Parts: sequence; C-alpha cells; structure tokens
Amino acid sequence: MQLGEPDAGGRRCPIAIPGSEFTMEFDTVVSALGTVSNRLLPSTTPGLELSKHRALVANQNTGKTSKDMVWAEGNTTSGVATVIETMGAGKRAATDIGAYL
Repeated sequence: MQLGEPDAGGRRCPIAIPGSEFTMEFDTVVSALGTVSNRLLPSTTPGLELSKHRALVANQNTGKTSKDMVWAEGNTTSGVATVIETMGAGKRAATDIGAYL
C-alpha cells in the first residue's frame, strides 16, 4: 500500500500498489488484534509461562518466551500499551528472531 493524495479533509487514503502482493507459508499464525491476550493461547500451547495476571512471560529485550521458538510482545505480554511501545517491542523481537534464524 502507499498513501494517495489528501482528500477534502486533508487525510491521505491508502492505495494498493499493483503487483506488490506475495504469498508466504506458515505453520501457525496468531492474530494480534484488540487490547487483551487471546485466552485460548496458553491452553492450546503448552510450555508458555504466564504471569500472575495471565500475560505471557517474555524477555523484555528479545520477546523470547519460555517455549522454544516462540516470541511474544505487545498486549500479550504487557497488557494495554501504546502503539509506539508495541512497535518497539515488535522490532526487538524481530531482531532476535532474525538472529536466531
């Protein structure tokens, strides 16, 4: 996507970039929507350590959880956070995932 020209209200709307689509295969995808953790995640993924508030426990610098090859960040680990905090945590986790791979 790219931002188009501003509309009458000054807002720029996203416009699809033709030919930019691609497909990737994954074993598991966890949706990251809302402000609370998916309550099914711990019961369907054995080995994840939970805090007393039922958030996933993850290393604050890397996002690595107690389960091998599982990283987590954002509301899943910290509860409600700002978009900027969550983006920063996601970048740190992505860096650690890249180093792991």
